[in-house]
Amino acid sequence: MPIVTLPDSSTREYSDGVTVSEVAHDIGPGLGKATIAGLVDGVEVDSEFRIQKDSSLEIITERSEAGLAIIRHSTAHLMAMAVKQLFPDAQVTIGPVIDNGFYYDFAYKRAFLPDDLNAIEERMKELVEQDHKISREQWCRNDAEVFFLDIGEDYKAEIIKSIPKNEVISLYKQGSFVDLCRGPHVPSTSHLRWFKLTNVSTAFWRADSSRETLVRIYGMCYASKEDLQARETLLREAAKRDHRKLGKDLQLFH
Repeated sequence: MPIVTLPDSSTREYSDGVTVSEVAHDIGPGLGKATIAGLVDGVEVDSEFRIQKDSSLEIITERSEAGLAIIRHSTAHLMAMAVKQLFPDAQVTIGPVIDNGFYYDFAYKRAFLPDDLNAIEERMKELVEQDHKISREQWCRNDAEVFFLDIGEDYKAEIIKSIPKNEVISLYKQGSFVDLCRGPHVPSTSHLRWFKLTNVSTAFWRADSSRETLVRIYGMCYASKEDLQARETLLREAAKRDHRKLGKDLQLFH
């Protein structure tokens, strides 16, 4: 009978194990709908994580910094899913959260073009509307390595080899897409609406210039349409300022 202690020190007792999402819905339907993850005894977990013992719990929604980071990480996975659907021969490597968004590196035979980015972004929007459930599975290390090798994801198999032996190997599934990740992630793709793919660059695998050259796709992501639009406005204004400055600098040479 776990007792869950909330941030205001109030407690709720349950007759059996209870998920973060179930506690949130118990507190209120609005909070339940807004929940994307939880902080259980100081550890970030998915909303479907089951609490089996007395624990502290903080609900994570998109309005918090932690929630926004989870949304950005999940959007990187969404982009990788779209890339794999459009470019099946591409291999996924790593896709971390960065300031204002995320990136994901891919091993592919050529650079992605602006038209490719438009197609990827449109496919991402379709996947959002399809509302794919995102679920976590814990795998045996050897099974996970063999799985990724079998589907042609050699970089993921290499990453598994570098994970310390005492760490859990977890995979996340959304639709037919499977990725190696510690998590947590949002409950489904419908939570990932406010993003924009911005540019492409090159990178080296493991940041080692002697290793393979990868294609990196950057994106920005926010929890609301207003925040995304505000960021886009700032970028446009900065581009205009840079253009005007360039024009003035060029005039000095005439």
